[in-house]
Amino acid sequence: MEQLDQPEERPPAPLQQERHEVTIIGTAHVSEKSVAEVTRAIEERRPDIVAVELCQGRYRALTGQDQAEEIKISEILSGGKLYFFLVQWLLAYIQKRMGAEMGVKPGSEMLAAMDAARAAGSRIALVDRDISITIHRFWSSMSFAEKVKFFWGIIPAALGFGDEDIDIEHVTEDDVVSQLIEEFRQISPGAARALVDERDAYIARNLHQLAAEGSVLAVVGAGHVEGIRRYLAHPESIPALKALETKTEKRITASRIFGAAVMAFIILTFALVLRSGYSSHNLALAFGIWFLVTGGLAAFGVVLARGHPLSVLTAFLIAWMTTLNPLVAAGWFAGMVEAWKRKPTINDLRKLAQCNSFGEMMTNRFFRVVLVAALANLGATAGTFLGIYLIWQKMGLINPSELLHGLI
Repeated sequence: MEQLDQPEERPPAPLQQERHEVTIIGTAHVSEKSVAEVTRAIEERRPDIVAVELCQGRYRALTGQDQAEEIKISEILSGGKLYFFLVQWLLAYIQKRMGAEMGVKPGSEMLAAMDAARAAGSRIALVDRDISITIHRFWSSMSFAEKVKFFWGIIPAALGFGDEDIDIEHVTEDDVVSQLIEEFRQISPGAARALVDERDAYIARNLHQLAAEGSVLAVVGAGHVEGIRRYLAHPESIPALKALETKTEKRITASRIFGAAVMAFIILTFALVLRSGYSSHNLALAFGIWFLVTGGLAAFGVVLARGHPLSVLTAFLIAWMTTLNPLVAAGWFAGMVEAWKRKPTINDLRKLAQCNSFGEMMTNRFFRVVLVAALANLGATAGTFLGIYLIWQKMGLINPSELLHGLI
């Protein structure tokens, strides 16, 4: 694989050191006009260094160097990484749709910049922050309500709904990412800061460092130009690298509070079963209800996802236990079995963004694994509440007719 400069791995040059000129070209990631503009600028200026708004991971994906690799599905399904993937995929999918409408592949201007740099004998530097860190900080910065609003706003766009049109002639003045960010700022200022403002500082830091080594021409999305120029004008204001690269974690989140509340409810249910009169019959009945309801609905979710029979069986057998343990999930086990049978690759992940319908998505091996995991979890969660209700009813802890009357 071609080795490209990643200046973030080297110590920053002193602020007082003399710097060469830094030229910033703002582009739209889905504009043919930007491709021509970038190529022409490099040919005319012939800079010592061409810096592109890419990290190593995005570069490999853009150049197709990772398509044969097998996905570490356990890493994606564990913890909250599944949500990070969904966010990244939705953003890439929307950009792909816009590119299709404008007749150009997203990232074409970056590829054109690197091709022109090689032709001009310029060095190539990757100056963007790792995409996994950006998405992690973006997702972690939002509250539960903000995450709901985010998906509520972005899913219709991914499905092609909405009346907003993009003016191709002016797309570099307000590219796709910029338009999304303006909406993000209304939903969550912290999310916008992670997705744009922090990257402005990160890219500016790298450009400031590269400028000590020669003239630089930077190719970045139009939404980053203003922020980068502001930081370059006052390099002393650029945050420390550690502050921009740390993966933030919230100790208390809505999902953890919800999980703790459900767990407390489950413990209360079985405590009431024991209080109602200890007997092997009561315990067996409560466990039987719990096993069949949680397992049955988890398995039903896998069936809806058209999962492999072994994935269905796994969800059915494991759901009762995972619903009692907040650290594991039925979807993780079902998804791992599905991945074992389907063996999705990075190429499947990339092809997912090219699907134009749900039917096409269902033919994608990676999507099927994710869907199996998601619906198994959803089924197990539904089974938890239904199981609690049925146990309370069978044990005489609740009268459904009285409860319904009280609610009415």
